[in-house]
Amino acid sequence: MNEEARAQQDEPELLRDQVQQVLRHRVLVGGGLLAGLLAGTWFAVGSAPTYEASSEVLVRAATINPYAAAGISVDKQINIGSERQTAAGNAVAARAATTLGRGASDIGDLQRHLQVTNPPNTLVLKFSYVAGTPKAAADGANAFAGAYLDYREKQTAGTVAKMVQGYKNQLDPLAKQRESLLKQIDRLQSDGERGTALAAQANLLSQITQLTNNISELKALDTTPGYVTVTAEPPKDAEGLGTPLLIGLGGVLGLAVGLLGAWLRMIFDPSARSAGTVARALRAPVLGVLPKAPQEPLLAPDGELAEQYRSVAFRLAYDRHFTDRRRLLVVEPNGEGTTAPAVAVNLSACFAETGMSALLVEADLRRPGLAGRLPEAPGGRAGWANGRAAEDSPWPAGRHLTVDAGESGTFELVPGTRVPHVARTLTSAATTRLIDQADTPNTTVVVLAPPVLSYADALALVDRVDGVVVVCDPRTTARAALERVRELIDGAGGQVLGAVLHPSGHQRGSRRRKAEAAPAAAAEEAPGTAPAGPHDETVNLKTLSSGTR
Repeated sequence: MNEEARAQQDEPELLRDQVQQVLRHRVLVGGGLLAGLLAGTWFAVGSAPTYEASSEVLVRAATINPYAAAGISVDKQINIGSERQTAAGNAVAARAATTLGRGASDIGDLQRHLQVTNPPNTLVLKFSYVAGTPKAAADGANAFAGAYLDYREKQTAGTVAKMVQGYKNQLDPLAKQRESLLKQIDRLQSDGERGTALAAQANLLSQITQLTNNISELKALDTTPGYVTVTAEPPKDAEGLGTPLLIGLGGVLGLAVGLLGAWLRMIFDPSARSAGTVARALRAPVLGVLPKAPQEPLLAPDGELAEQYRSVAFRLAYDRHFTDRRRLLVVEPNGEGTTAPAVAVNLSACFAETGMSALLVEADLRRPGLAGRLPEAPGGRAGWANGRAAEDSPWPAGRHLTVDAGESGTFELVPGTRVPHVARTLTSAATTRLIDQADTPNTTVVVLAPPVLSYADALALVDRVDGVVVVCDPRTTARAALERVRELIDGAGGQVLGAVLHPSGHQRGSRRRKAEAAPAAAAEEAPGTAPAGPHDETVNLKTLSSGTR
C-alpha cells in the first residue's frame, strides 16, 4: 500500500518533469508556432476574399388547384424537396445566366456558387450565392430567386393553358351536338319523342355548363408560384474567419504541431535530458547541478560553481553509507572523462575545507594527467605517505603530491601513471592498502576512475570503494547508459550515492584539455621532464620555490 501511495505522489512530479522536457525543445515548439503563423498569414492574405448574399422565397401553390382531391389543403400538395431540386436545376440556372448576362457555358460555374436550402418546417427556399464582390453576390442571389419564380410561373401557366385547351376540345363537339338536338326538337310532333329529346338536351346542357365552369376556373387561377420575402443586399464583410482569426488559428495549430513534435522528440530521445530522469535511471538522488561545464583551472574559484561543489559535499557528508566508509568513487558513464576529474578534485578540496584529511587517488591509469594541472603546495607529507618507496616505484607507491587548494587548504594526490597491466595494478594489495587509508579517523579517500562503460577499471575498484558518484551531462547521456551503469555497479557490490549533472562544454575547451593532458601524461612517465603548458608554469614556480622537487 505504501508503494501505491508513493507512486500516486510521484505521478504529478513525473508529469511536471515531462512537461519541462517537452518545453526544453524550444526549436521545435517555436518552429511549429512560426510555421503556423506564416501559414495563417498566407491563407489570410493570399486567398481572394469571397462574399455571400442570400434571398428567400416563400413557395405557394395556385389558389385553385384542379388536380387536388377535395378536403386537401393547397400547401399540403407542395413537395418542398422537389422544389429545392428544381431551384438548383439547369433550367433555373439557364434563366439566371440570361439575367446576369452570362452565356450557356457559364451555367455550371453559376451552379457551383449557388446553394439552395430549406429551413425546417417551412415552405421557404433560401438562395445563397457566393461571388468575389458584394454586388455580384447580391445580383446572383436575386437572379436565381427571380429565375425560379419565373420558371415556376411559366410552368404553371403552361399547364393551365393545356388544360383549358383540353376542356375546349371537349366542349366544341357537345355544342355542335346541342345545336343538332335543338333542330330535331323543332321537327318532332309527338310528345313522347319530344320529351326524350328534351331530356337529352338537358343532359348536354349540364355537361356544357360543367366544362364552361372548369374553363372559367382555370382562366381565373392565380399562377403565382411564390413571393420574395427577403431580397439579397450586398454584404459588408467577406466570408471566412477574417485575417486576425486566421493568423491566430494558424498560430494555435502550429503551436499544437510543435508541441506534438517536441513530445515525440522527447519520447524517442534516448538521452536523459532532466534531473528526474537521471534519478530514476540510477535510482539515486541528484546531488547537484553544476551551473557550467568545468574548465581550467580544475579547482573552481569562489563563486557559484564552488558553492555547488560545497553543496554536493555537504549532502554526501550526511549520507550514512558514505560517513560509515568515507570512500568515494567518481566516474562518468562514457565519453572522454573530462568532467569527472574536476568533480573529484573539487570534492576533495571541499572535504579538506571541513578539516578532514582528504586523499585523491587518480585511478585513471590509461590517461593520467592531474599532476600537471594542479598546483603543488610546499610542506611535509601526510602520515600515510611517510616511508614510501621511491618515485620511480610502481603505482601507487610512486610519486605523491600535496595539492594547494587555496582557502580550502590542502589535500593529498596520488597521480596516475601509465602501467603495463591496469587491471592487475588496480586489484593489487598496494592499491587496497592505499584505499584503506580511509579507515584512519577523520580521513576521506576520493578515487577517480575512467568511464564505466568504456573500461572495466571502475568495476575493479567498486568492491573497495563501494560509494559511487556518477558525473554526467543529461543532454548527451542516454537513459540506457545510466541504467547499465547502475546494473554494473550493483552487480559489483557497490552503491550509487548520487549523480552530479553538468552542461556540455565547448568542443574547443575539450580539445585544449586533451592537448594539455598529453604532455602531462608524458611527464608522469618521465618525472625528470617538466611538463609544458601555461598552468604547468605555475606548478614549476611553486615547486622551485619550495625546494621539494
